[in-house]
Amino acid sequence: MTQQFAERATNVAPTGARNAELSDLVRILEDQNRRKLDVITPASALRFREGNVHVEGVESLITEDGVTEVDGIYQPTAVADEGISDKLRIPLAYLRRMRAENVPLLDENVNAWLGQEPERRFMLRAFRGDNAPGMPPAEGVARALLSDSYKLMDNFDMLLAALDGVKQSGHPTRVTGCDLTDRRMYVRVESEAVAVQARALLRGYRSPFDGRSGDELPMISAGFVITNSEVGSGAYTITPRAVIQVCRNGLTETKDVMRAVHLGGKQDQGVVSWSGQTQRKTLELITSKTADAVRTFLSREYVEAKVREMEAAAGKTLAEPTKTIEHVTKTLSIGTEAKDMILAHFIRGGQMTAGGVMQAVTSTAQTLTDADQAAALEALALPALTAAATHG
Repeated sequence: MTQQFAERATNVAPTGARNAELSDLVRILEDQNRRKLDVITPASALRFREGNVHVEGVESLITEDGVTEVDGIYQPTAVADEGISDKLRIPLAYLRRMRAENVPLLDENVNAWLGQEPERRFMLRAFRGDNAPGMPPAEGVARALLSDSYKLMDNFDMLLAALDGVKQSGHPTRVTGCDLTDRRMYVRVESEAVAVQARALLRGYRSPFDGRSGDELPMISAGFVITNSEVGSGAYTITPRAVIQVCRNGLTETKDVMRAVHLGGKQDQGVVSWSGQTQRKTLELITSKTADAVRTFLSREYVEAKVREMEAAAGKTLAEPTKTIEHVTKTLSIGTEAKDMILAHFIRGGQMTAGGVMQAVTSTAQTLTDADQAAALEALALPALTAAATHG
């Protein structure tokens, strides 16, 4: 087992993974799908007690598979708290303070605002707890509070559709790593069959991990990263991603991202279930878009053009690297702890140029245990290159 599970305060299945293999990700997603509960509910059916979401008076769903009970207690994740803050217009910093210091006040605030518009409808995304025979219902997890027009595009379905699109593209690829957080799924795909030389970009660079030289392995592979959020933290996207072979640093080109947003029409009240036709059409579109994106992002011409763009700025020598990194991190709102890590990676990389700053940002991203933070930092690598190259 390669993934590192995130700690949970509940008895539902672990939902986090970092640098997992594809098979591990699939297993986690399959388990999540068995526990998912999505319901459109009026505010009058929601109450906060002891900081938890209580669902009361929502009709159970009866199908051939049995009865899906909705009423119960659900512990909010940090993402769910953000949704509650947004939908009820309670300042997030204040909500977090109440949760940390005064939970009865949190209950009072949330319930007061829910009572202002009792007929207002939301989508509650949750995981059911394990219900042992003869025991009271176990607490579940409130994953997100969303608009009742949120369109479900779940990770497992998106993953299978995307991999089908990759297959249809005809390019030889491999999945090099997967992350799963309460916010997003990330799947990194690489094609070593599409690799280009980048001698100018990697001249004088050493891997901060094992000291290997970029002069001896000056190759960059084509790739991309698939992301999706089930909880309103972003669209389904495919973002081109170049991989520096000597150190495995990833460079995401966010300005060329392909996306599909989670917006749909108002949905009926009750437990949410896609119709087969709607689901099929959506997934067919994802497969088609993915195939088109792969053909573009895994073309040698595309990768060579991006390398040339980077090389134009990367060669600038830095007279005062520490001041440049201070400028870059301040400009890009990178925190002090990450800034110190970037400086250490820059020194170990040995490349005293703007390109060295870019490499330090991406190698630092590899070391972060929080996958969302890692992805956000990696996305700043090219802006960091530009900021370093233009710094006086």
